[in-house]
Amino acid sequence: MQFIETRGNDGKKAEKVSFSEAILSPSASFGGLYVPESLPDFDETFIKEYGARYRDLAKAVLQAFAIDVDAQIVDRALMRYERFDDPDTPVPVVKLKEDLYVCELYHGPTRAFKDMALQPFGSMLGDLAQARNEHYLIMAATSGDTGPATLETFKNHPNVKVVCLYPEGGTSDVQRLQMVTEDAPNLKVLGVKGNFDDTQNALKSLLASDSFKAELRRRDIALSAANSVNFGRIIFQIVYHIYSYAELVRQGAIAYGEKIYLVVPSGNFGNALGAYYAKKAGVPIEKILIASNVNNILTEWIETGVYDLNGRRLIRTESPAMDILKSSNIERVLFDLFGADRTKAFMESLAKEGRFALNKEELSQLQMHFAASFSTDAECEAVIGDFAKEGYVMDTHTATCIKAYKTLREKALPTVIYSTAEWTKFSRAVAKALGRQFSFDKDALQWVSQETGAKVPEMIYALFEKPIVHQAVVTKEKIEEEMLRFL
Repeated sequence: MQFIETRGNDGKKAEKVSFSEAILSPSASFGGLYVPESLPDFDETFIKEYGARYRDLAKAVLQAFAIDVDAQIVDRALMRYERFDDPDTPVPVVKLKEDLYVCELYHGPTRAFKDMALQPFGSMLGDLAQARNEHYLIMAATSGDTGPATLETFKNHPNVKVVCLYPEGGTSDVQRLQMVTEDAPNLKVLGVKGNFDDTQNALKSLLASDSFKAELRRRDIALSAANSVNFGRIIFQIVYHIYSYAELVRQGAIAYGEKIYLVVPSGNFGNALGAYYAKKAGVPIEKILIASNVNNILTEWIETGVYDLNGRRLIRTESPAMDILKSSNIERVLFDLFGADRTKAFMESLAKEGRFALNKEELSQLQMHFAASFSTDAECEAVIGDFAKEGYVMDTHTATCIKAYKTLREKALPTVIYSTAEWTKFSRAVAKALGRQFSFDKDALQWVSQETGAKVPEMIYALFEKPIVHQAVVTKEKIEEEMLRFL
């Protein structure tokens, strides 16, 4: 399968590229993104044949996209699921209420959903680089979960170096420690004075910078990215949405062909995009319900068609992975619905004027697939407390899903919410929801575990004993200089 560009072609890049080219060099013409030229069919026959075992399903999805990657590299990539709590069932789907299920995406090595894609994707990209005898700089901007997962998957790889940017003070203690204690020689972690959008904008600028890329070429280093701007992330995120549907069938909640709702907590829209592609490819999904925090720009866009950054200030919340105002992957949805010319106009308007607006017909098309709501920290705390009393401890991002589940469904259909992080990554917020406030994550972890019986993985406790390796905190203007010094 070939990949094309969301903003059209500039005459300098190839009009179509292979999957391997799209993931190794993810920056497309005019600053756009790569998308598949078409989607496979993930219909009832496909789900029945491959839906029972996660790794078999993942391999079948990759084969359906006809990716140009050697089968041995694919098999090694999928073996990364051996690092999860249960290699055969890396994403348990747990029943919470009569028509409510939670797909737990956090059972990997960094306890967040980014492991689901980054573990196999990192292995695949690293093996491709080695097979080609090429050297890559992987850049990652993180709101808290992409960073640890990226560092974990690429550490000690001989052909890959990683620079990870995180907003100073914008992550939990556990998330920060997962990054700054990594001691592999091919990793560099930089705190950035600012918020996640600042780090993401810096990353995108460097990906598009001719002078920076020229300097890397002089050093015989190619440039790639681990954020969901890279389709290598998205292709693995499609898999668990298909698996969720297959699991509801297996558990007897639905019969094949019956529709379900998916509720996705979303900031950068990559997880939601995976659900959208699954829906467009044939999985019987009624609608994708987007759950946000008070940085509710996605809710406003889906409700009104207007995406407006003017006068907006990023608010730090107890669900920091969604503290984002510029959601990269809405671009891929815009392209799929409205084409390259319209997408390019939207993105240029956003860059120049800080906003773009869908017309009435376009908004109607968007709302055929999505609805959205947002929750305050206080609402999330109430949800966490209520479910903890019933024996289920969830994190702050998962808690945003409950309001969407209660208010957005137009039909009484079974619903899957996505739990994108283990509660241990946000233990102080969880403790606050249960009635106690702590200044340090370690104290909150111990108290919540004692109060609820929820276990804390040893890998989380071990973080507090590891030495801090990466201490640098820089302004965004100094990022390029620090990267080149590291290289």
